[in-house]
Amino acid sequence: MTDFPLHTPETAPEASKPLIEASQKAFGRLPGLHAVMAEAPALLEGYQQLHRLFAEETSFDKDELTVVWQTINVEHNCHYCVPAHTGIAKRMTVDDAISEALRNETPLPNAHLEALRSFTLQVVRQRGDVSDDQVQAFLDAGFTQRQILEVVLGVAQKVMSNYTNHLAKTPVDAPMRAFAWEKRRPA
Repeated sequence: MTDFPLHTPETAPEASKPLIEASQKAFGRLPGLHAVMAEAPALLEGYQQLHRLFAEETSFDKDELTVVWQTINVEHNCHYCVPAHTGIAKRMTVDDAISEALRNETPLPNAHLEALRSFTLQVVRQRGDVSDDQVQAFLDAGFTQRQILEVVLGVAQKVMSNYTNHLAKTPVDAPMRAFAWEKRRPA
């Protein structure tokens, strides 16, 4: 088994040091995911850029961002990102009912958000090869062609983090341990 280092500003590769500094400034601490990604500066930089673009430049509101992120995190069974995005959702003042439904894979509070979760799952599970009927159902739920492509951006961001966390077994950050999560097993 390979143990991935959790880099600090002192141990990180030179190219990662400004990226770590940016993470500390943005979060008030160095998230474990970023400490792991620092081993590969290009990965950390790419992740930071995709996160910024998805969170700040897409047309999704805070609830919709949370639905896309957590749908992917739960589908990928990411032990690190589900708690992290639960905490992020709380900071964004997303209704706890949305977070709980996503974490527990139960129905969301409204059909609009449920259509977003369904489409996001289709994109992930079908590797983007969704049917015309699936696309039309998404559009009929009030979404746009732009948002179809923005879901792809969200998937790209979460693949980077979810896969890194699986490979590195990134420990959940202390502030997010209160939101620890395990995927429900079928009864």
